[in-house]
Amino acid sequence: MAVSSPSSPSAAAHASRPIADGTPPVPLSGREPHVPADRLVAEMVPPPRFDSVRFDNYLPDPKQPSQAEAVGVLRSFAEGLGTPADGGRRRWFRRQAATAVPAGPGGVYLDGGYGVGKTHLLASLWHATPAPREQKAFGTFVELTNLVGALGFQQAVQALSGHRLVCIDEFELDDPGDTVLVSTLLGKLADAGVKLAATSNTLPGKLGEGRFAAADFMREIQGLSARFRSLRIDGEDYRHRGLPEAPPPYADEEVAAAADRTPGASLDDFGVLLAHLARVHPSRYGALCDGVEAVFLRGVRPVEDQATALRLVVLADRLYDREVPVMASGLPFDRIFSEEMLAGGYRKKYFRAISRLTALARDARRLAAPNGA
Repeated sequence: MAVSSPSSPSAAAHASRPIADGTPPVPLSGREPHVPADRLVAEMVPPPRFDSVRFDNYLPDPKQPSQAEAVGVLRSFAEGLGTPADGGRRRWFRRQAATAVPAGPGGVYLDGGYGVGKTHLLASLWHATPAPREQKAFGTFVELTNLVGALGFQQAVQALSGHRLVCIDEFELDDPGDTVLVSTLLGKLADAGVKLAATSNTLPGKLGEGRFAAADFMREIQGLSARFRSLRIDGEDYRHRGLPEAPPPYADEEVAAAADRTPGASLDDFGVLLAHLARVHPSRYGALCDGVEAVFLRGVRPVEDQATALRLVVLADRLYDREVPVMASGLPFDRIFSEEMLAGGYRKKYFRAISRLTALARDARRLAAPNGA
């Protein structure tokens, strides 16, 4: 699958306007974003990077027939999510007494390694579903757990039970407590007639696999498994398919000079930013990036502990979603996680972060030249 073309950021994702020319860079570590609960609900849409993705611009690899097959199945799934028979929003408490499972699969699960286009397909399903924006939701597992934390379980059920479709990207199978919480939530939504779609990451102990077995996902969601159809998507990480290696890091002076001449830039010392991330809840990392058009980092170094590394993974995801280029000095991004981390239970998350930060570092090469060429 080819990389989709850049898309214009949504208003919700970029609530703050970029800093004007001539304004000094503002460090991310100087921001203290506050996100009300209603914004968490309103922002459950595909991130700006996926505004323009559709089934039509997903280019299946002819060597991987499972990719074209998945597109066909998902198109049919979306077409089946038209106007409900009652013509209105469905409330979860109206469905409490219903016992019959709706015709057709209640959910689809996209099974494949990182970088094969699962999120592109999941976002395409969201866009193709014939329903108003307020009746379909898209978010990562972390965003969904944050929503439950902000609203409470019952209010979260009510907020989402009128939806036709809920898409969950990067289902976190490595956190048993949150897995049970979200599985219970999805069970309530499925009982209300909401259709579900999901992708997932790896489980601890599933080391060295390009993908993990769909059986792992089905086992973790327990009673919901019968309602999901698994779609296997084979392929290699498209971000590395025929693309050059990440550029070498720049000097501190080059990073600072480029930040000074780039509108909407942030400039941080890497260690200071990592310390700041520990004080900001990951649910607010998206808001932390509001209005930022480019990130500049000085002194990138190895991340010393797993908690910090996982926070950096979330920030990398939010920057990648928004297509924010990252220019850095210090170590290249493929050396920030230790060998122990890259062989542990969160291995897949770290490789995804390396892949995404590398892509953003390539995007930042145009910022290095004084004329922006």
